[in-house]
Amino acid sequence: MTIFDTLAERHIQAALESGELQGLAGEGKPLTLDDDSHVPPELRVGYRLLKNAGYLPPALLARQEAVSLADLLSALPPDS
Repeated sequence: MTIFDTLAERHIQAALESGELQGLAGEGKPLTLDDDSHVPPELRVGYRLLKNAGYLPPALLARQEAVSLADLLSALPPDS
C-alpha cells in the first residue's frame, strides 16, 4: 500500500466510526458499474474522469450528431 492508500483508509475508517457515511443516498443499494473490460487497466481512471465530466471523443460525438440528424430527418413528412 502506498502512503496515499494508507491515508485514504484512515480517513474512511474515521468517517465510518463517526457515522458520517450513514444515511447517504444509495446506501445499501448495489453499485452500477460500467463494463470497462475493453479498456486497458492503466487508462480506466482517466476514461472514467472524462466520462463523468461529460467528454465524448470526437468519433462518438460525430456518431451522436449523425443519430440526431437521422432522427430529425425521419420526423419530416415524406415528399409527394
